[in-house]
Parts: sequence; C-alpha cells; structure tokens
Amino acid sequence: MNIDFNKGDGLIPAVIQDSTTMQVLMVGYMNEEAYNKTVSEGRVTFFSRSRQRLWTKGESSGNFLTVVEMVSDCDLDALLVRVVPAGPVCHLGTYSCFGDREAQGFLYRLEKIISDRITEDASDSYTNRLYRKGINKIAQKVGEEAVELIIEAKDDSLDLFKNEAADLLYHLLVLLRARSVCITDIEEVLAARHNSK
Repeated sequence: MNIDFNKGDGLIPAVIQDSTTMQVLMVGYMNEEAYNKTVSEGRVTFFSRSRQRLWTKGESSGNFLTVVEMVSDCDLDALLVRVVPAGPVCHLGTYSCFGDREAQGFLYRLEKIISDRITEDASDSYTNRLYRKGINKIAQKVGEEAVELIIEAKDDSLDLFKNEAADLLYHLLVLLRARSVCITDIEEVLAARHNSK
C-alpha cells in the first residue's frame, strides 16, 4: 500500500476492529515508522502524540493486537486494521474504547469458539462430542431444534422462543462447520440474492 502520510502532517488515523466480531475497538495514529513496524511484526504499533514516540499496543499490559488484515481508505490516508485482541483494549479495562463487548457480532465469535473446540478435540466439550458423531447426528439435532422452535413460536413464552432460536442457531453453526462453510459464505448468498432483485 502506498499510504499518504503527508496529508496529516506525517500521521494517519488507524481504526482498530476485531476481526471476528467486527466491533470497533479503538482509534490510534501511525506515522510511517509505526506503519512499517506494524506490517513487519504483525502487531499494531502506533505513534503516541502525547509521548512523541512509537508504542506497540500491549507492550505493558500484554494485550497485544495481532494484525489479520490492513485496508486503506480510498484516499490512502486512513487505515482499517482488523485484529485479534489478546485482551481488553481500552486502558480502562473494557473490551473496547467505545464501551464493553456488544452482542452484535457474537455469532462470529461463537463460530470461532465452535471451530476451536473441534480443532482442539476438547473431550469435555459438547460441541466437539456432537461434531465427532458425524453429519447425520448434527443434522438431526438441527431438525429437532427447528421443530422445538416452531412449537415455541405458537406458545406465549417469548423467553422459551428466544432460547429455542438460540439453540437452533448454535446447532446450525456446528452443522456449517461440519460442512466447511462459514457465516460469511451464507451472507454472500443472501447478499447475491438481494442484489439480483
């Protein structure tokens, strides 16, 4: 990338985003040296305007930001940096400088948790045990949860309905993982359908 550091007197804003949930975690500034260090080391480094020096996020707390992807804006004078955070990002101890963790985007985090439980072959994990039973058992569970959701949709308890919907989504994520499909694949299908109209 040919980033233009001249527009902002040698600094560009860098928006830091959780690569799994897409929640914005913080905004910092990079000069060319901080940008190059971030690219070469794979950990986010900023230029501290108050201290007038480079600082790698997490150098004192251990809560590093591991870079997954860096994308510039159309004018090449700002960055979107997608990361895997090692812990709370804000110096106040919260997940994000814009507040704590949001529920929106949690399905992506759950998708990763499911994948991790399967990859790690965690014997004490319901997810892993279900996955090891094979596609037929997983599909059967999705069917059972769908029927239970339909039953609760006809009853009066909104809490039971929401819980059954959560059960269905969870088991569907396990089924998607078993078929090597992820949520973004399904989003692409839905977006293509929408855009074709």
